[in-house]
Amino acid sequence: MNFASVRIITDDLDRLVKFYEKVMGVSAQRPAPVFAEFVMPSCTLAIGHSETVPLFGEGSTVAADNRSVIIEFQVHDVDAEYERLKPFIEEWVKEPTTMPWGNRAILFRDPDGNLVNLFAPVTEEAIKRFNGRD
Repeated sequence: MNFASVRIITDDLDRLVKFYEKVMGVSAQRPAPVFAEFVMPSCTLAIGHSETVPLFGEGSTVAADNRSVIIEFQVHDVDAEYERLKPFIEEWVKEPTTMPWGNRAILFRDPDGNLVNLFAPVTEEAIKRFNGRD
């Protein structure tokens, strides 16, 4: 089994796509007006408009209603990403911090309120843990 993607459902697809294009520094693929994908080597971040929900089962998901998942991206330099994104991110949940498990991280919310974590392993143990994952 291969982990393929995480999909966010939103009422404002264009706004969320533009946000993640700025955060990720890549353009989304738009195979349909109601769907976008950021295809990366490690995984795909998909964004679907709430109009697509009936395709999965009426009421199966609700746009902008997540408080249990963190969307995480491994980066090379958390502090550099923080400086790059400072003019763009309105509210930081966590400014650059080294976590107890050895990752340096910044956390913020996307326009729909989803929590986003940019992190880099910085301690010897964390670096070993992530060796070969990228």
